[in-house]
Amino acid sequence: MREAFATAFGAEPDGIWSAPGRVNLIGEHTDYNGGLALPFGIDRRTRVAVRLRDDDVVRVATDSAQAHADEGGGIVTATLATAGEATGWSRYLLGVVHVLRRELGIGGTGFDALVWSDVPVGVGVSSSAALESAALVALDELWQLGIERTEMVRLGQLVENEVVGAPTGTLDQSAVLLAQRDHAVLLDFRAETAEQVPLGFEAAGLEILVIDSLVRHDHATGGYGDRRRECEEAARIAGVTTLREIAVDEIESWADRMPPHVHRRLRHIVTDTDRAARVAALVREGRPRDIGPILTDGHVSQRDDFEDSVPAIDAAVDAAVTVGALGARLTGGGFGGAAIALVDASESARIGAAVADAVVAAGHARPVVFAVQASQGARRDPEA
Repeated sequence: MREAFATAFGAEPDGIWSAPGRVNLIGEHTDYNGGLALPFGIDRRTRVAVRLRDDDVVRVATDSAQAHADEGGGIVTATLATAGEATGWSRYLLGVVHVLRRELGIGGTGFDALVWSDVPVGVGVSSSAALESAALVALDELWQLGIERTEMVRLGQLVENEVVGAPTGTLDQSAVLLAQRDHAVLLDFRAETAEQVPLGFEAAGLEILVIDSLVRHDHATGGYGDRRRECEEAARIAGVTTLREIAVDEIESWADRMPPHVHRRLRHIVTDTDRAARVAALVREGRPRDIGPILTDGHVSQRDDFEDSVPAIDAAVDAAVTVGALGARLTGGGFGGAAIALVDASESARIGAAVADAVVAAGHARPVVFAVQASQGARRDPEA
C-alpha cells in the first residue's frame, strides 16, 4: 500500500489504518428495535493509507476496479467543506469528514487517502462500515481528536443514515469498531451495552463459512427501509417504544390486532433477540457446537416472517444443513448477500464445494464460499 500510495500521490503515507468486515452470528434487524445481536469482526479488512496535507483539499483513490468504473476512474477530489456532497464509493470516506466537521466542529486539514480492501462488497459483511471505521480511526489519530469508540459508532451511523441514505442501526459500526480476536460482541441495543463473548470455535474445531450468493443488495434503495417502517408500525400498534418490550410468550396475542405481515415482522424481531441470548449463553458455557439448530431456526424466521431472504440463499442454507453443517442462516440485512454455515473445520472444504454444487443445481449462480475467523476491530496497522 505504501508503494501504491507513493505512486498515486507522490509521497509516503503517514500511516495505514484498517477495520474488519463483520459476520452477524445471530440477531438480525434487532438493532433498530432495541434487541440483541451477536456479531464478530472477520479476518478480511479494509485498509486506508493516509497523509495529511497543509490545505483543505481531500483526495481519495482506491484499488477497486468496480469503484473506479463507478467514479469514472482516477482520484476523487473534494474539499473539507464539500465532502458531504460526495457520490459513489467515495461518499463512505468523505462522509466521515463531513460528519466529523459538523458534529464535532473540528477544523483539521485536508489529506490524501488510498483505500484497499478484501472485504466483499454487497455481500452482507459490512464493507461500508469497514471503510467508514478505518477512516474514523485514521482521522481520529491524525487530527488528534480523542474520540471514544462508542462515539465513533454513533458517527459511523450518521454517515450511513445521512450521507449514504441507508436507514441502518448501529450493529455494523459496533461490531467493526469493538471486535476482539476470537470473540463476538453481544450488543444490547436497549441498554446500549457491548459485552465481549469468547466464541471458542477454534478450540472446538469449528469454522464459519461465508456463502456469497452473488445477489447484490443496497440498503439505501432496497427493502431494508420497508422492513424498518413495518417494525415501527408494529411497535406503534403495540403501544411500545421498541419491539424489545414484547416478550416471546406475548407474540401471538398481537396476531389479531395488526396486519398479518406486520405481525410476522414483530415475531421475527422478538424471537431473534431470544435466539441471540441463547446463542451467547451457549458459547459462554463452552458449547459452541450446540448453537447450530438455533442459527437454522433464525434463517427460517428471516425467510418466512421477515421475508428478507432470496431463493439463492435459501438454497445455500438448505444445502449446507443437508451436507453436514451444524447450522446455517442468512446473515446481514438481507435481500441478497450471503449465508453463513457453522461447520467442522475438517469438513469445511467438502461442505463448501457441495453447497456450491447444490446451489448451481438449483438454478442459481455458483456462490463464492470462504471461511472466516473472528478478528480484531478497527486499528492502526503495525508497521511492516
